[in-house]
Amino acid sequence: MIHIRPVSDLRNKFPEIENVVNSGEPVYLTKNGYGTMVVLSLEQYSKLTDNIEQRLDEADNEAAKTDVRLSHDEVFGKVRKKLNEKV
Repeated sequence: MIHIRPVSDLRNKFPEIENVVNSGEPVYLTKNGYGTMVVLSLEQYSKLTDNIEQRLDEADNEAAKTDVRLSHDEVFGKVRKKLNEKV
């Protein structure tokens, strides 16, 4: 279930939001009807970010092995193609 709450609930109903994020679900906060932020538990945030530095280091090491550089369009074109093949 998606949890969407007004940002004022962060102040006024913090324990409710805390219970949701501690159960492993994100809470999407809105301001004036528009999404503004997502609240995650530290555990969920860590799952999203833990291997980013390692992956960036791996990419830097691979890039150092070649002079070939790809443009933004080339990289994301390949990603889009792969994603579309899975659909």
